[in-house]
Amino acid sequence: MLVGAGGAEVWATPLTPFRYEAQAQRHCPHDRVVWLDFKKGRYYRKGQKRYGQGFDGSFVCLNEARGSFYRRSLLGLR
Repeated sequence: MLVGAGGAEVWATPLTPFRYEAQAQRHCPHDRVVWLDFKKGRYYRKGQKRYGQGFDGSFVCLNEARGSFYRRSLLGLR
C-alpha cells in the first residue's frame, strides 16, 4: 500500500490477520504475536488485559503491526 503524505511516499507492510493465536505463531515463528485492535489502531502484547479481547481485532505478527503503523498500548503492562 502506498500513502502520499505531503509529497513523501510511505510504504505500509501488508497485514496477515488470524483468528487464533496459534495460526499467527505458525505464520511468524521467529516473531511475537500481538492482538491488533483495528478500531483503536493499537496492539497489545501477551499479558496485557486487552490481549485477545474484543470483536474488532485479530492476531498478527509484531513486525507486521509495526510496519503498518499501529502503535503499542501501554495499558496493562506488567
